[in-house]
Amino acid sequence: MIARTRLAVLGSPIGHSKSPALHTAAYAELGLPWSYDAIEIDTGTLAGFLRDRNEEWRGLSLTMPLKRDVLPLLDRVDELVELTGSANTVLIGDDGGGLSLRGYNTDVYGIVESMRDAGVSILTNVRLLGGGATAASALVAVAQLGGARVIVSVRNPSRAARLVALGERLGLVVEVETLGVMNSGFAADAVISTLPGGVEHGLEFDAGLRATSVFFDVAYEPWPTPLAASWLEVGGRVVPGIEMLVRQALVQVRVFLSTDPMRELPAETAVLAAMRSAVGLAATA
Repeated sequence: MIARTRLAVLGSPIGHSKSPALHTAAYAELGLPWSYDAIEIDTGTLAGFLRDRNEEWRGLSLTMPLKRDVLPLLDRVDELVELTGSANTVLIGDDGGGLSLRGYNTDVYGIVESMRDAGVSILTNVRLLGGGATAASALVAVAQLGGARVIVSVRNPSRAARLVALGERLGLVVEVETLGVMNSGFAADAVISTLPGGVEHGLEFDAGLRATSVFFDVAYEPWPTPLAASWLEVGGRVVPGIEMLVRQALVQVRVFLSTDPMRELPAETAVLAAMRSAVGLAATA
Protein backbone atom coordinates (compact mmCIF):
# COMPACT_ATOMS: atom_id res chain seq x y z
CA MET A 1 0.00 0.00 0.00
CA ILE A 2 1.30 3.45 -0.97
CA ALA A 3 1.57 5.89 1.92
CA ARG A 4 -0.45 9.09 1.66
CA THR A 5 2.26 11.73 1.96
CA ARG A 6 1.33 14.43 -0.58
CA LEU A 7 -0.59 17.60 0.23
CA ALA A 8 -1.09 20.98 -1.43
CA VAL A 9 -2.90 24.30 -1.30
CA LEU A 10 -5.08 25.09 -4.31
CA GLY A 11 -6.33 28.44 -5.53
CA SER A 12 -5.95 31.24 -8.04
CA PRO A 13 -3.85 33.28 -7.65
CA ILE A 14 -1.67 31.09 -5.42
CA GLY A 15 1.89 32.37 -5.79
CA HIS A 16 1.67 34.53 -2.64
CA SER A 17 0.48 31.69 -0.39
CA LYS A 18 2.34 31.11 2.85
CA SER A 19 0.61 27.77 3.43
CA PRO A 20 3.56 25.71 2.10
CA ALA A 21 5.88 27.34 4.63
CA LEU A 22 3.45 26.73 7.48
CA HIS A 23 2.70 23.10 6.67
CA THR A 24 6.29 22.19 5.82
CA ALA A 25 7.40 23.55 9.21
CA ALA A 26 4.66 21.60 11.00
CA TYR A 27 5.48 18.26 9.37
CA ALA A 28 9.19 18.74 9.97
CA GLU A 29 8.51 19.37 13.67
CA LEU A 30 6.31 16.24 13.77
CA GLY A 31 8.99 14.17 12.02
CA LEU A 32 6.72 13.37 9.07
CA PRO A 33 8.16 12.98 5.54
CA TRP A 34 5.18 14.69 3.93
CA SER A 35 5.37 17.14 1.01
CA TYR A 36 3.17 20.22 0.62
CA ASP A 37 3.00 22.33 -2.54
CA ALA A 38 1.10 25.31 -3.95
CA ILE A 39 -0.85 24.55 -7.14
CA GLU A 40 -2.68 27.05 -9.36
CA ILE A 41 -6.22 25.71 -9.75
CA ASP A 42 -9.35 27.66 -10.69
CA THR A 43 -13.03 26.78 -10.70
CA GLY A 44 -12.90 25.25 -14.17
CA THR A 45 -10.06 22.86 -13.41
CA LEU A 46 -10.95 21.87 -9.83
CA ALA A 47 -13.15 18.84 -10.61
CA GLY A 48 -10.59 17.31 -12.95
CA PHE A 49 -7.78 17.85 -10.46
CA LEU A 50 -9.69 16.13 -7.66
CA ARG A 51 -10.70 13.26 -9.92
CA ASP A 52 -7.05 12.60 -10.82
CA ARG A 53 -5.75 12.29 -7.24
CA ASN A 54 -4.50 8.86 -6.13
CA GLU A 55 -3.40 7.04 -2.99
CA GLU A 56 -0.30 9.23 -2.63
CA TRP A 57 -2.50 12.15 -1.64
CA ARG A 58 -3.53 12.91 1.94
CA GLY A 59 -5.23 16.29 1.76
CA LEU A 60 -5.72 19.74 0.31
CA SER A 61 -6.08 23.28 1.55
CA LEU A 62 -8.36 25.55 -0.47
CA THR A 63 -8.34 29.30 -0.96
CA MET A 64 -10.26 31.60 -3.26
CA PRO A 65 -12.14 31.00 -5.45
CA LEU A 66 -12.64 27.33 -4.48
CA LYS A 67 -14.15 27.25 -0.99
CA ARG A 68 -17.72 27.07 -2.26
CA ASP A 69 -17.05 25.54 -5.66
CA VAL A 70 -15.69 22.39 -4.03
CA LEU A 71 -18.88 21.55 -2.14
CA PRO A 72 -20.66 19.51 -4.87
CA LEU A 73 -17.48 17.46 -5.31
CA LEU A 74 -17.25 16.29 -1.70
CA ASP A 75 -18.56 13.01 -0.30
CA ARG A 76 -18.93 14.20 3.29
CA VAL A 77 -18.61 17.49 5.15
CA ASP A 78 -18.31 18.54 8.78
CA GLU A 79 -20.99 20.63 10.50
CA LEU A 80 -19.12 23.91 10.03
CA VAL A 81 -19.07 23.34 6.27
CA GLU A 82 -22.82 22.69 6.38
CA LEU A 83 -23.33 25.86 8.41
CA THR A 84 -21.09 28.22 6.42
CA GLY A 85 -21.41 26.70 2.95
CA SER A 86 -17.63 26.90 2.73
CA ALA A 87 -14.84 24.30 2.91
CA ASN A 88 -11.17 25.23 3.04
CA THR A 89 -9.85 21.74 3.80
CA VAL A 90 -10.25 18.41 2.01
CA LEU A 91 -9.17 15.10 3.52
CA ILE A 92 -8.47 12.47 0.88
CA GLY A 93 -9.09 8.86 1.81
CA ASP A 94 -10.39 5.54 0.58
CA ASP A 95 -13.95 4.50 1.32
CA GLY A 96 -13.42 0.98 -0.04
CA GLY A 97 -14.89 1.80 -3.40
CA GLY A 98 -12.53 4.50 -4.54
CA LEU A 99 -11.43 7.99 -3.61
CA SER A 100 -13.22 9.65 -0.70
CA LEU A 101 -13.24 13.41 -0.21
CA ARG A 102 -14.26 14.90 3.12
CA GLY A 103 -14.58 18.66 3.59
CA TYR A 104 -13.82 20.71 6.69
CA ASN A 105 -13.94 24.37 7.62
CA THR A 106 -11.00 25.49 9.77
CA ASP A 107 -11.43 29.21 9.04
CA VAL A 108 -13.91 29.68 11.89
CA TYR A 109 -11.39 28.32 14.39
CA GLY A 110 -8.67 30.48 12.82
CA ILE A 111 -10.67 33.67 13.32
CA VAL A 112 -11.81 32.86 16.85
CA GLU A 113 -8.39 31.82 18.11
CA SER A 114 -6.49 34.71 16.51
CA MET A 115 -8.98 37.11 18.11
CA ARG A 116 -8.48 35.45 21.48
CA ASP A 117 -4.70 35.54 21.03
CA ALA A 118 -5.08 39.32 20.58
CA GLY A 119 -7.04 39.58 23.83
CA VAL A 120 -10.50 39.76 22.26
CA SER A 121 -12.60 37.23 24.16
CA ILE A 122 -16.06 38.70 23.53
CA LEU A 123 -17.73 40.82 20.85
CA THR A 124 -21.08 42.63 20.77
CA ASN A 125 -21.49 44.86 17.71
CA VAL A 126 -19.49 44.05 14.58
CA ARG A 127 -19.17 45.52 11.12
CA LEU A 128 -18.33 42.85 8.54
CA LEU A 129 -16.87 43.95 5.20
CA GLY A 130 -17.45 41.62 2.26
CA GLY A 131 -19.93 38.85 1.54
CA GLY A 132 -17.91 35.94 0.16
CA ALA A 133 -17.09 32.51 1.54
CA THR A 134 -14.84 33.78 4.32
CA ALA A 135 -17.53 36.25 5.44
CA ALA A 136 -19.77 33.33 6.39
CA SER A 137 -16.98 31.86 8.51
CA ALA A 138 -16.44 35.27 10.12
CA LEU A 139 -20.13 35.46 10.98
CA VAL A 140 -19.99 32.08 12.75
CA ALA A 141 -16.84 33.22 14.58
CA VAL A 142 -18.62 36.38 15.74
CA ALA A 143 -21.45 34.24 17.12
CA GLN A 144 -18.94 32.03 18.95
CA LEU A 145 -17.43 35.17 20.50
CA GLY A 146 -20.82 36.27 21.82
CA GLY A 147 -21.78 38.77 19.13
CA ALA A 148 -25.30 40.21 19.04
CA ARG A 149 -25.55 42.57 16.05
CA VAL A 150 -23.65 42.58 12.76
CA ILE A 151 -23.83 45.06 9.90
CA VAL A 152 -22.62 43.46 6.68
CA SER A 153 -21.22 45.89 4.11
CA VAL A 154 -21.20 44.49 0.57
CA ARG A 155 -21.04 45.89 -2.95
CA ASN A 156 -24.33 44.27 -3.92
CA PRO A 157 -26.73 43.97 -0.94
CA SER A 158 -29.06 41.69 -2.90
CA ARG A 159 -26.37 39.00 -2.77
CA ALA A 160 -26.16 39.00 1.04
CA ALA A 161 -29.35 37.00 1.67
CA ARG A 162 -27.26 33.94 2.57
CA LEU A 163 -25.53 35.85 5.36
CA VAL A 164 -28.81 37.20 6.71
CA ALA A 165 -30.24 33.67 6.82
CA LEU A 166 -27.08 32.39 8.50
CA GLY A 167 -27.33 35.16 11.08
CA GLU A 168 -30.87 34.07 11.93
CA ARG A 169 -29.66 30.50 12.49
CA LEU A 170 -26.91 31.82 14.76
CA GLY A 171 -29.17 34.11 16.76
CA LEU A 172 -27.51 37.26 15.40
CA VAL A 173 -29.24 40.43 14.23
CA VAL A 174 -27.75 40.92 10.75
CA GLU A 175 -28.32 44.06 8.70
CA VAL A 176 -26.97 44.75 5.22
CA GLU A 177 -25.58 47.98 3.79
CA THR A 178 -23.93 48.94 0.54
CA LEU A 179 -20.15 48.97 0.86
CA GLY A 180 -19.06 52.59 1.24
CA VAL A 181 -22.50 53.86 2.29
CA MET A 182 -22.37 53.11 5.96
CA ASN A 183 -24.23 53.93 9.16
CA SER A 184 -21.64 56.14 10.85
CA GLY A 185 -23.56 55.97 14.13
CA PHE A 186 -23.07 52.23 14.53
CA ALA A 187 -20.82 51.71 17.56
CA ALA A 188 -18.86 48.67 16.42
CA ASP A 189 -16.45 47.12 18.87
CA ALA A 190 -14.85 45.27 15.94
CA VAL A 191 -14.54 45.72 12.19
CA ILE A 192 -13.78 42.53 10.27
CA SER A 193 -12.65 42.78 6.66
CA THR A 194 -12.89 39.75 4.38
CA LEU A 195 -12.04 41.84 1.32
CA PRO A 196 -9.18 40.52 -0.84
CA GLY A 197 -5.82 42.16 -0.19
CA GLY A 198 -4.99 44.98 -2.57
CA VAL A 199 -8.61 45.64 -3.58
CA GLU A 200 -9.44 49.34 -3.94
CA HIS A 201 -12.55 50.18 -1.94
CA GLY A 202 -12.13 53.77 -0.77
CA LEU A 203 -13.49 53.04 2.72
CA GLU A 204 -12.79 55.46 5.54
CA PHE A 205 -13.60 55.17 9.24
CA ASP A 206 -13.46 58.02 11.73
CA ALA A 207 -10.50 58.23 14.06
CA GLY A 208 -12.63 57.66 17.16
CA LEU A 209 -13.85 54.29 15.92
CA ARG A 210 -10.37 53.26 14.79
CA ALA A 211 -8.91 54.13 18.18
CA THR A 212 -11.47 52.19 20.20
CA SER A 213 -12.43 49.16 18.08
CA VAL A 214 -10.36 46.18 17.00
CA PHE A 215 -9.73 45.73 13.28
CA PHE A 216 -9.42 42.18 11.97
CA ASP A 217 -8.25 41.77 8.37
CA VAL A 218 -8.20 38.33 6.76
CA ALA A 219 -5.76 39.67 4.13
CA TYR A 220 -2.04 39.33 4.75
CA GLU A 221 -0.39 40.11 1.41
CA PRO A 222 0.39 42.94 0.79
CA TRP A 223 0.57 44.10 4.40
CA PRO A 224 -0.50 46.34 5.93
CA THR A 225 -3.66 46.87 3.91
CA PRO A 226 -4.83 50.50 3.67
CA LEU A 227 -7.47 49.93 6.33
CA ALA A 228 -5.01 48.23 8.68
CA ALA A 229 -2.60 51.14 8.19
CA SER A 230 -5.37 53.62 9.04
CA TRP A 231 -6.02 51.79 12.33
CA LEU A 232 -2.34 51.64 13.18
CA GLU A 233 -1.80 55.35 12.58
CA VAL A 234 -4.18 56.23 15.45
CA GLY A 235 -2.86 53.50 17.74
CA GLY A 236 -5.79 51.17 17.11
CA ARG A 237 -5.64 47.44 17.68
CA VAL A 238 -5.13 45.33 14.54
CA VAL A 239 -5.28 41.55 14.08
CA PRO A 240 -3.57 40.66 10.78
CA GLY A 241 -4.73 37.85 8.53
CA ILE A 242 -1.46 35.97 8.94
CA GLU A 243 -2.56 35.15 12.51
CA MET A 244 -5.76 33.57 11.20
CA LEU A 245 -3.78 31.74 8.53
CA VAL A 246 -1.51 30.14 11.11
CA ARG A 247 -4.35 29.10 13.39
CA GLN A 248 -6.51 27.60 10.65
CA ALA A 249 -3.47 25.78 9.23
CA LEU A 250 -2.79 24.24 12.65
CA VAL A 251 -6.26 22.67 12.60
CA GLN A 252 -5.70 21.48 9.03
CA VAL A 253 -2.62 19.64 10.26
CA ARG A 254 -4.77 18.03 12.97
CA VAL A 255 -7.24 16.90 10.31
CA PHE A 256 -4.54 15.49 8.04
CA LEU A 257 -2.92 13.67 10.95
CA SER A 258 -5.96 12.27 12.79
CA THR A 259 -9.15 13.29 10.87
CA ASP A 260 -10.27 15.10 14.06
CA PRO A 261 -10.01 18.93 14.04
CA MET A 262 -10.37 19.01 17.82
CA ARG A 263 -7.63 16.49 18.65
CA GLU A 264 -4.46 18.31 19.64
CA LEU A 265 -1.22 17.35 17.92
CA PRO A 266 1.67 15.68 19.71
CA ALA A 267 3.73 18.54 21.18
CA GLU A 268 1.31 21.03 19.65
CA THR A 269 2.93 24.02 21.35
CA ALA A 270 6.22 23.24 19.60
CA VAL A 271 4.44 22.69 16.28
CA LEU A 272 2.65 26.02 16.54
CA ALA A 273 5.91 27.77 17.42
CA ALA A 274 7.60 26.25 14.36
CA MET A 275 4.74 27.35 12.12
CA ARG A 276 4.82 30.90 13.46
CA SER A 277 8.57 31.09 13.03
CA ALA A 278 8.25 29.92 9.41
CA VAL A 279 6.25 33.05 8.55
CA GLY A 280 8.21 35.48 10.71
CA LEU A 281 5.92 35.61 13.75
CA ALA A 282 7.04 35.44 17.35
CA ALA A 283 5.96 32.50 19.48
CA THR A 284 2.76 33.05 21.45
CA ALA A 285 2.96 33.57 25.20
